[in-house]
Amino acid sequence: MFGFSGNGLRRKLKRAQGMTEYIIIVAVIAILSIGIITKFGDQIREFFSHSGEKMVGDTGTVDNKMNGETVDKSLADF
Repeated sequence: MFGFSGNGLRRKLKRAQGMTEYIIIVAVIAILSIGIITKFGDQIREFFSHSGEKMVGDTGTVDNKMNGETVDKSLADF
């Protein structure tokens, strides 16, 4: 009637449905990422800061959970 074949219209609708699902998944991942960074951002930043210090050889403290002692360590100690 309008020049659409049944198969062509179904194919376009399936493609549109797939794109919509993809957009929803990307939006959910973005929202979750923002929430996680908002909640744990300071801890993540501190973790990577300490990791960077350890990699360049700055001294840091290591807590031994077994006997409760704190030891200063650097890359020179290993």
